[in-house]
Amino acid sequence: MKGVTKFLLVIAGSISLVLGLIGIILPLLPTTPLLLLAAACYVRSSRRLYVWLITNKYFGSYIENYRQGKGIPLKAKIMGVTFLWITMGCSIVFIIPLLSVKLLLAGIGAFFTWFILKQKTLYKAER
Repeated sequence: MKGVTKFLLVIAGSISLVLGLIGIILPLLPTTPLLLLAAACYVRSSRRLYVWLITNKYFGSYIENYRQGKGIPLKAKIMGVTFLWITMGCSIVFIIPLLSVKLLLAGIGAFFTWFILKQKTLYKAER
């Protein structure tokens, strides 16, 4: 089972990495949270992929800034919360029929909004 878990974590990390890379170009996707998710998946599944990710010259800085306590870029915070509520809102209004599930999703969205916004903000001058 341990091998299956590692494989699934590599797959999840790779999907998150690809979405994070797309987020660099497409402002709708939050880059930093997706790269942090990829790093979290890789650190638990593949040392080689984790080291490659955090030392990458293009996007390793996103992870390193967060790890060093410098924070998440303002743009990533704005896009993350916006994307979160667009997807949650569409699900709550158009897809989910049960009120209890709608309230649960709204609560989850509120928690992750709080979590993102409580993180320190990295402004361009600090990079």
